[in-house]
Amino acid sequence: MNSLESMLSGVTTVAIGGHVRPDGDCVGSCLGLYNYIRDNFQEIQVTVYLEQPSKVFSFMQGADHICSGDEEDVVYDLFFALDCGDKERLGKFVKYFDAARHTVCIDHHISNVGFADENYIKGELSSTCEFLCEFMENQKISVETAKCLYTGIAHDTGVFQYSNTTSKTLNTAGMLIDKGFDFSRIIDETFYQKTYKQKQITGRALLESIMVLDGKVIFSAVRAKDMEFYGVTPQDLDGIVSQLRTTEGVEVAIFLYELSPQVYKVSMRSKQCVNVSEIAGFFGGGGHIRAAGCTMQGSMYDVINNLTEHIEKQLLTEN
Repeated sequence: MNSLESMLSGVTTVAIGGHVRPDGDCVGSCLGLYNYIRDNFQEIQVTVYLEQPSKVFSFMQGADHICSGDEEDVVYDLFFALDCGDKERLGKFVKYFDAARHTVCIDHHISNVGFADENYIKGELSSTCEFLCEFMENQKISVETAKCLYTGIAHDTGVFQYSNTTSKTLNTAGMLIDKGFDFSRIIDETFYQKTYKQKQITGRALLESIMVLDGKVIFSAVRAKDMEFYGVTPQDLDGIVSQLRTTEGVEVAIFLYELSPQVYKVSMRSKQCVNVSEIAGFFGGGGHIRAAGCTMQGSMYDVINNLTEHIEKQLLTEN
């Protein structure tokens, strides 16, 4: 595995991009790498391209320098695609990837087949932020870089409660904490703390949730008109599927919200025996064994019926 030093050798311009609708691991890995390069390779010009992240991540150094527009046509020496399972997930910033002289993908999605010139994919790791730490020299990781990377690890492990958390994950998080920052505040303010509108829409989703397959599956959906009524955006829906997952007796939680008429964004979480990445992949999505998503067309009940058919097959196989 090449080090960042070797990847950046002879490079003068770098672009960093992640997936659409960036979450904690995506923002944390992109800004973590951004700060690491800024700190240790000051001769390199580096730019981060992301859709506007949630304001809860604004504490990260460099967040105010994120480029969310694609107006310029720039050819970069190197493009890093982080936490991105396929090229299309880069969204409108894929043009910088395609134009770059060299591309590198660093990711932990098991559905990633490798789309860059160099591909580093470890599906067994908790997060892209954890993986990035393997490319960095410990003594060169600043406090600000550590904050970004720790945030990504905490978010993709559900604050170290999901099954993707390993002893290595905890050791890596501990190494970052040793850099010296208020890690408990980061968890509280970026993971647990919600706005009143977020509490309202979450309550609505939980109230209207439905259990099927003998209580093994729970699902809920938010329509576009509901989002308009509560004044929320897709970013405000983060965490609802995890709330559904904690329901007693449930193996799989499904949450979907309406992108446009008859088009739904689907998020799935499982506890022990269902590979939701495989199911999401069947419908053109992907992700991790216990956390995955896709976009599907049809009525809400068409979507749920199609998903539960595949979930039921896995549950029967397991039994």
